[in-house]
Amino acid sequence: MGKEENTKSGLWAIILAGGESKRMKSPKMLLPFRDKTIIEKAIENVTASEAENTVVVLGAFFDEILSRIKDMPVLTCYNENYKEGMLSSVKCGFRYLPENYAAVLVFQGDQPMISSGIINDVINAFSKSGKGIVMPVFKNKRGHPLLIDRKYRDEVAKLSNEEGLRSLAEKYPDDVLEVKVNNPEILRDIDTHEDYIRELNQIK
Repeated sequence: MGKEENTKSGLWAIILAGGESKRMKSPKMLLPFRDKTIIEKAIENVTASEAENTVVVLGAFFDEILSRIKDMPVLTCYNENYKEGMLSSVKCGFRYLPENYAAVLVFQGDQPMISSGIINDVINAFSKSGKGIVMPVFKNKRGHPLLIDRKYRDEVAKLSNEEGLRSLAEKYPDDVLEVKVNNPEILRDIDTHEDYIRELNQIK
């Protein structure tokens, strides 16, 4: 879908799916997960949540991934700088958002384990707290998704690769809310074949 269609305001989600899968040595977003692929399951979880709109940032393996998700209820954008790393995809997703959005949840596409329930817990905490940076925490460790209020849009655009998105929480600690959850999945992603096998074993 083209950018001219992304006119809705409200709560958005960005799913990062533009990486080169160097450690996996194959397009990890397209690996089977449950009865879908990793990226399809991640999208399914996000779109089943209270997030109103979703954009998937693509880069490497653009055609292959797009062919799998083109009929799903998401928008897509292409990060031509995907080889520069994850932050480049984050910035691509932020540039795509409409001017009047309220906040955005940032997801890694290789975390199909994060349920819509966890996502809703983060959204509800944001709605009630008035905090601008919200994230789930398991045993004092911060995980995904990271929710960021629109007021930080310009800050994100200025971030360097050395800083990364999570540096916002370090710069503005008084505006951070940690949401305690009982789900270690928020800390795990699928980078290697071993990670993949571990997650498959978790769902048997």
